[in-house]
Amino acid sequence: MTQEELYTQIRQKQTYLCVGLDTDVQKIPAHLLREPDPVFAFNRQIIDATADHCVAYKLNTAFYEASGAKGWESLQKTAEYIPKGFFTIADAKRGDIGNTSGLYARAFFEGMPFDAITVAPYMGRDSVTPFLAYPGKWTILLALTSNAGSSDFQRLPLAGGEPLFEKTITTSQAWAGPDQMMYVVGATRAEQLADIRRLVPDHFLLVPGVGAQGGDLEAVTRHGINRRCGLLVNSSRAIIYASDGVDFARQAALQAQDVARQMAVLLKQYLP
Repeated sequence: MTQEELYTQIRQKQTYLCVGLDTDVQKIPAHLLREPDPVFAFNRQIIDATADHCVAYKLNTAFYEASGAKGWESLQKTAEYIPKGFFTIADAKRGDIGNTSGLYARAFFEGMPFDAITVAPYMGRDSVTPFLAYPGKWTILLALTSNAGSSDFQRLPLAGGEPLFEKTITTSQAWAGPDQMMYVVGATRAEQLADIRRLVPDHFLLVPGVGAQGGDLEAVTRHGINRRCGLLVNSSRAIIYASDGVDFARQAALQAQDVARQMAVLLKQYLP
């Protein structure tokens, strides 16, 4: 999916919601455990229920890898089930030496139909560029995450005074443009989104943490929006685990619809 296609979807649907399919087999409704593939059965119904209210789906691969070969099968089936026109993210947080990164890129961009993959940039340029070798595919670099340990390294001041995460952002802009690279910025760091937006005025920001993790959607939008939106705001648990009963898909739809309605209001408020 191109940058222009993603902006078109946001404009047409009036939402910038990304639904996180962080599907834990231990948390899905009990009646689904009778299915041949409970995780895929759950994901399929969540996708059907939320598709009208979002523009993207993000699959955290750890939830699938934990189940071994069966988990990879569920991941593949889910990625293939998502309808065309949605931006799909493999939240794999890969990042290794060049030849290994090339194999990771092949796995998610050739073996699976993902549009994007999250990448840890701290091994440097040669660990990221193999992902950028795929036209039409996106690399989403971890910039400033919302976990408590992010201060251990990401915020450390360098000799020039800027924190490491800012140096990561400014350096990586030489590797690819805003049509192929995004940045992850945690929603609980909303106050710093404005500073990051000044560094990357035209890039998309993937913002996890709205919902169960306590991120403030209005603050994220106010600080992070650009002239065309430039945001994908992810919500996982608050949507997909809205109910653990037979009505789980309907409740997920209601939660996604509520977020999308808020987003529509914010788009009208903040876009010219």
